[in-house]
Amino acid sequence: MGNSTTQLTATAVANAKPKEKEYNLADGRGLMLRVKTSGSKFWLLNYSRPVTKKRANLGLGTYPDVPLAEARKRRETARELLAKGIDPQHHLQQQKESIKTEATNTLKAVTDTWFEIKKQKISPNHAAKLYRRLELYLFPALGELPISSLTAPQVIQVLKPAEAKGNIETCKRVISWLNEVMTFAVNTGVIHSNPLIGIAAAFGVPQKRQMPTLKPAELPELMEALSYASITLTTRCLIELQLHTMTRPAEAAKAKWDEIDFEKELWVIPAERMKMKRQHIIPLSPQTIIILNRIKPVSEHLEYVFPAARTPKNHTNTETANVALKRMGFKGRLVAHGLRSLASTTLNEQGFDAELIEVSLAHVDKNTVRSAYNRADYIERRRVLMCWWSEHIQQPGRSI
Repeated sequence: MGNSTTQLTATAVANAKPKEKEYNLADGRGLMLRVKTSGSKFWLLNYSRPVTKKRANLGLGTYPDVPLAEARKRRETARELLAKGIDPQHHLQQQKESIKTEATNTLKAVTDTWFEIKKQKISPNHAAKLYRRLELYLFPALGELPISSLTAPQVIQVLKPAEAKGNIETCKRVISWLNEVMTFAVNTGVIHSNPLIGIAAAFGVPQKRQMPTLKPAELPELMEALSYASITLTTRCLIELQLHTMTRPAEAAKAKWDEIDFEKELWVIPAERMKMKRQHIIPLSPQTIIILNRIKPVSEHLEYVFPAARTPKNHTNTETANVALKRMGFKGRLVAHGLRSLASTTLNEQGFDAELIEVSLAHVDKNTVRSAYNRADYIERRRVLMCWWSEHIQQPGRSI
């Protein structure tokens, strides 16, 4: 590749005519214009491959889309790569592959791959809510963008409107899931690093909202309202059972008959149904047994204790108790989950062992899993507590 070649001019390139055979016009330093018999013209760079030293041609674009000046720039760029021992043709192929990979690995595509693994570790209900929030808050603006192109300011800008509406907790959760997706992308080689770490700091702290509940002195009001409420037997027994057993709304609504041991007077809720993913054993008071016997004629032939009205093979909706409490006049004052707080406050005020109360509420000790939890004597201590609570509910003036 000598430098003695006469350089082309823009006029010479424009006036180059087709001949019987295609031919090349050299510009020097390996750059040449190939003129085909059809009259089309395109730029080539003839060079020696860095490793094999074999001659090769690199296409630099067609004329007039790529004029002479631009072709020379592309030649110099390619020669800079050659000076570093990089084959420009291979470099171009890698760039094309990279662009193709970016276009394929959009945020939504990578999230979908991550979600297939994530949903195996969480409940179907949680999985559905998780993905729906991503669909609402991220995918419309960012879903089709290459995940490698995402920046912290970009994501923050997308989520700020949700924060302005007061959905700070939702923003925090979406950010947490998004960072899981980004970490997954790093670990699978889709991206080199996660630029979104720490973006949660750009959002405010969500205000803790206490579940509406009643004061212990207001328990008689609840029991009187329940006794006169125009609700189905299934709903009435559901609220009563949840109140007596201190269970969460979903735990009560999804109760199954095979979880109830009438002989030992125990309700054993399997780990997969519990929030803390740990089996929960509930000693059943005589009053709770009465409630279960009351609902038996309705559902003992079915799987669930509290069947859905229209589809008895399924359990009642987890919001059934909440809807009933609103209709009973407790909107804004009490929700089904607040029945647990009512029990906890009352039992603590009566001086019961705080550990027994926490275990009865299925609150797992974060520092240690107490080995006494399932011991017979420990269950019996809790049975005393549960029986006192049921008797307290049914004191004169509180009869259900």
